[in-house]
Amino acid sequence: MAAQSGSTRVIYAALAGNFLIALTKFAAAFFTGSSAMLSEGVHSLVDTGNELLLLYGLRRAARPADENHPLGHGREIYFWSFIVALLVFALGAGISFYEGISHLIHPEPVENIAVNYAVLALSAVFEGTAWWIALKHFRREKGELGYIAAVRRSKDPTTFTVLFEDSAALLGLAVAFVAITAAHILRIPELDGAGSIGIGLVLATTAIFLARESKGLLIGEQALAPVRRRIVELASADKDVVRVNDILTVHLGPTDVLASLSVEFKDELTTPDLEACVARIEKSICSEMSEVSSIFVRPQAAQAP
Repeated sequence: MAAQSGSTRVIYAALAGNFLIALTKFAAAFFTGSSAMLSEGVHSLVDTGNELLLLYGLRRAARPADENHPLGHGREIYFWSFIVALLVFALGAGISFYEGISHLIHPEPVENIAVNYAVLALSAVFEGTAWWIALKHFRREKGELGYIAAVRRSKDPTTFTVLFEDSAALLGLAVAFVAITAAHILRIPELDGAGSIGIGLVLATTAIFLARESKGLLIGEQALAPVRRRIVELASADKDVVRVNDILTVHLGPTDVLASLSVEFKDELTTPDLEACVARIEKSICSEMSEVSSIFVRPQAAQAP
């Protein structure tokens, strides 16, 4: 729950920053006619919508289990994270490509370039602040792992989605600055359109990466190896368990794990003894590992080598 609260704070920070930045960029695009600035405005507006979808996903995922969803609604956040990736690609990248190509076909010189620079500077401050908040949260979550490895192992898409969105936004600002400056100094307005296409490429790359990671979580990923080992250790420690033959886990949400164990019990146990042993295993695991929400124990004879 604490991790989710931290993710929510990161999302709210990104939401506030992106909304203010989007308004500023659209105003600058209106006064200057810059295609790259318009693409950046669309980018920030899409990011604002994405943050709202992530918050909605977190709220939906927190609903308790019901008759139709006995294992809860935890995977809702995975679904909405995948939708966010699609929106970044379809809206963010798509509109940026469209604006860039249109500006290449019908180039117009950028006016009031000082306004663009002021907006880019303010956007860099707002976006950089949101990015730093997301980065600090992600660093706490990743531990000693590298960034890419941490993303691939992470079961909470909100942590890396916001970070990658903000990183793409900062890179997009750099592309817009270079394109607008080059178009103004060289007096080649087509370069402004090329900058918009460059922003589209940044967004498309980010969207593909986010979609790939969200897809794996949506299909179902097993718990990390340390979690699986600890579950086996706790089950094996019971006095009536001979060994745990197999374990199957799947994440139903960022902090919601389902575990299925195939256990060999002592031969002399009666049915009441088995029931009591299973109850002890469930209590032992759930009391220490709050992320394990559902446990299924299946008696199994010794496996042949």
